[in-house]
Amino acid sequence: MNKLIKASPHVPQHQPIAETAEQVWTAVQSQLKGMLRPDHYALWFEGLRPLALEGDLLKLRVRDEFSAIWLTNNYLDLLRSSASRVAVKPIRIEFLVQESAAEPVQAAEPQSEADVEETPEPTERRGRNTGATGRDAEALFNQNSTFSSFVVGNNSQMAHSASLAVAQNPGRAFNPLFLFGGVGLGKTHLLNAIGNEILQKKRGYKIVYTSCERFTNEFIDALQNNHLAKFRRRYRQVDALLVDDIQFLAGKERIQEEFFHTFNTLHEARKQIVLSCDRPASEIPGLEQRLISRFEWGMTADLQAPDVETRMAILRKKVAAMKIRLEPKILQFLADNIRSNVRRLEGAFLRVASFSQLTGRPVQPEDVESLLREILEEERRRNLSIEEIQRRVAEHYDIRLADMKSKRRPESIAFPRQVAMFLSRQHTESSLSEIGDAFGGRDHGTVMHACRAVKNRMEVDAQVRQTVNYLDKMLLR
Repeated sequence: MNKLIKASPHVPQHQPIAETAEQVWTAVQSQLKGMLRPDHYALWFEGLRPLALEGDLLKLRVRDEFSAIWLTNNYLDLLRSSASRVAVKPIRIEFLVQESAAEPVQAAEPQSEADVEETPEPTERRGRNTGATGRDAEALFNQNSTFSSFVVGNNSQMAHSASLAVAQNPGRAFNPLFLFGGVGLGKTHLLNAIGNEILQKKRGYKIVYTSCERFTNEFIDALQNNHLAKFRRRYRQVDALLVDDIQFLAGKERIQEEFFHTFNTLHEARKQIVLSCDRPASEIPGLEQRLISRFEWGMTADLQAPDVETRMAILRKKVAAMKIRLEPKILQFLADNIRSNVRRLEGAFLRVASFSQLTGRPVQPEDVESLLREILEEERRRNLSIEEIQRRVAEHYDIRLADMKSKRRPESIAFPRQVAMFLSRQHTESSLSEIGDAFGGRDHGTVMHACRAVKNRMEVDAQVRQTVNYLDKMLLR
């Protein structure tokens, strides 16, 4: 039986350089016939027709969308290398449907908005995830979330600078840009700021801004309703793709496969990709290594909880924007006590400001204490340090504090250490790597294993469950 693909023949030295679409395609066909089985060539390549060679872009006509998708996923690299060889320069390939040669189906370089046919959606699905240009695209983004309204501190300087660079030079500065950090630290603000800035600088750009969960739901819907080709065109024929909460890919193999190919298509076409996540890519459980490596190709920037000076600057900016009066001591109280994230700080500020406007009198510290009782209790809970957790757990199990960082592995030490790691994950904003460092330089995989081990033992051992719950309550006192 003949093999599917044979050794690639060399172009004869005397063969002239192909300069037109017909010349390039004729030479490529000759190569393909020598590389593929006759039945395979006839099925997929005999019906292709050259349309135009525009610079380094060869446009080929295909009979239907399925053929375009299949050829892209299976033979795009082969076609590009063959065409580049005969043209003696790098060549990109674009497939166009036979019925409408002006409409690209699976493009290495996305075309203008008029070239892309959007799949009709229910009304409730239109909005943030719909790719658009001009005024339609402006509606996708929060117009208040701009770079000028973002207060930059030591906690966010790198993320802000990288985001601004991407917005000013999409597809070239940092690609992909991977932003990560805890809830309410400004990731979504920066995504909106990037979108607003790109649209202001490049009015013809087509942008898709979506959440990973919505991407997943739309993919499932496309599979169920046989709209997969149009789904892929929507997400792969854009100038910029902004995806929030990429950690939603965790453990979803089929969705990871789809996103992997979407990522590759856009990255190869030098289209901008911006992703946000609540943790580093390497700490997303069940994420394929090939995706982790791609997410780390460009720039990775984290956002930390803001320091007290940054929190104060945020509050002053809010006061100026809302044109209200609050005593400096009230602002200082909020900045000193709401530490975990910007979203919670802004929420607390709005509650206090609303109380001031409703009552028409100056807000006193005791008013703030009463208004923000639940928030302040939650803040105290979150302000636990890993060192404090280690000390409390060591005291309970009657072991030395130094054992939390030692390499000793007897059960009497190893399990208390795992409990301390588990509680550190529950009560702090520290990443797995940071927790591992605090326990003697252990890696994030060791911390993940410790958390799973404690959870598993709590499910089957009532005494362990009672002990961990007791320690949990003690830490909040």
